[in-house]
Amino acid sequence: MARLLNADGWRVRALVRGPGRGPDFATLIQGSLEDRPSLERLLEGADAVVHCAGLVRAASAAAFNAVNEAGVARLAAVAADCTAPPRFILMSSLAAREEGLSRYAASKRAGERALARHGDGLAWTVLRPPAVYGPGDRATLDFFRLYQRGLAPLPGGAAARLSLIHGADLAGAVVALLAAEIGVGETYELRDGCAEGYSWADIAAAAGRGFDRPMTRFAPPRVLMEGLAAINQGFCALFGATPNLTRDKIRELYHTDWLCAQNPLAELTDWTPGISLDAGFAQTIAWYRCEGWLN
Repeated sequence: MARLLNADGWRVRALVRGPGRGPDFATLIQGSLEDRPSLERLLEGADAVVHCAGLVRAASAAAFNAVNEAGVARLAAVAADCTAPPRFILMSSLAAREEGLSRYAASKRAGERALARHGDGLAWTVLRPPAVYGPGDRATLDFFRLYQRGLAPLPGGAAARLSLIHGADLAGAVVALLAAEIGVGETYELRDGCAEGYSWADIAAAAGRGFDRPMTRFAPPRVLMEGLAAINQGFCALFGATPNLTRDKIRELYHTDWLCAQNPLAELTDWTPGISLDAGFAQTIAWYRCEGWLN
């Protein structure tokens, strides 16, 4: 996203936790979402802010909310206090439309409400992407590691439909939204170019083509996965680790409707998602291998 904004003529300023952790073309502001002075330095004189920091793994609702709700509230309040408040784009999640499904989903919906509550006077827009994949992404890496071994889980069953979007297409949507200056006070779902979305079998087939190997498809019983998740959470709690497999995550994976039926930004701006699932998987696999994330 930073690279595309820079290429589009924006002067990029980025909040980073430590020195040297951001792109070399950006002005780096060291700080955190908990540190108001660093947020004030970040937003001083800014024309727009794209808030795409978020927590996707946590051991408790409080940990999720500290970032995904309170972080949004704090940043929105600082933006609203600016002499010339910036355009504000919040990167939420499609999970926010199912806030009762998981603590993560509830925290993302709470973040949207926090923006509306604390962003008085801001020209804000909320984006709800579905599952995002692509080079650099760690959230979907576990699936690609399974696919590399020829294993393709089908957790949602035959009835499940889900939309996906490549990270570069999502970044392009943000650039187009800023250029169009539309959508104030709106919440937009968005997806790639496949209007009907995908079944888990479609994704398994694309993975097979990407790795050039047959896939063994299997539908793990939900009760088994919930049991494994409970055991994993218990061990992580014992050793103070953050679990990557939780009962909440199982509820998300087995939910049957993660489809974005509409793609309004493709109609309201000049943005067109251009990366197909096959091309996106091939690019992602190549990047993972180059970086040593896959063998």
